[in-house]
Amino acid sequence: MSKVFIISAPSGSGKSTLVNELRRAVARLDFSISYTTRPPRGSEQNGREYYFVSRQEFERMLAADEFLEHADVFGHYYGTAKRFLREAQSRDNDLLLDIDVQGAAQIKQKMPEAVSVFVLPPSREELERRLRRRSQAEHMASEQVIQRRLHTASKEIENWPKYDYILVNDRLEYSIDQLKAIVLCEREPVTEWSKTLAEPCRKSNAAERLKLILASFAAQAAEARSK
Repeated sequence: MSKVFIISAPSGSGKSTLVNELRRAVARLDFSISYTTRPPRGSEQNGREYYFVSRQEFERMLAADEFLEHADVFGHYYGTAKRFLREAQSRDNDLLLDIDVQGAAQIKQKMPEAVSVFVLPPSREELERRLRRRSQAEHMASEQVIQRRLHTASKEIENWPKYDYILVNDRLEYSIDQLKAIVLCEREPVTEWSKTLAEPCRKSNAAERLKLILASFAAQAAEARSK
């Protein structure tokens, strides 16, 4: 029986890097490339990062019930086509979904057995630094966009209780190992290595670490309100 792994994170948390490394490191793991109506950014290519389609085409697919999940994010549609799950199941592979909190909630409602991982930055300050670096790299250093993403991140992290695992991406190589361990720990047989790395990320074990991260977002929000 194929497993479905959901990876979600606020923009700028390093999720794409983690997902790319996971795909290279773990066998029998198909990846679903999302469809979107937003235009490509930087060096993005159709069929690699996303399938870039018109709003009309997306709505046609939506009407034909071709999506496993879909969401409207910042005025653009994103969606996971059902065909990716069918193809993974036909190969007896697991399926990896890189989707936002809206899409994750839809998948969990339809497939409660899906394994969900929420990736977090170590603090609100670090997230802002990463967003600024990425914006400069994409030649889109808009203060308005950065502040919008930070605000959205503050809202998205409120969804952490809905996930099975919480992965704090503070040290990239270690975080890659932890994500790999989570996937392997959900498969059989479970090794001591995968269990040791995955267990601290289980939601029930991540509460103390989360307090500091959530506090950094709350403190910034309070400071913004006082201005």
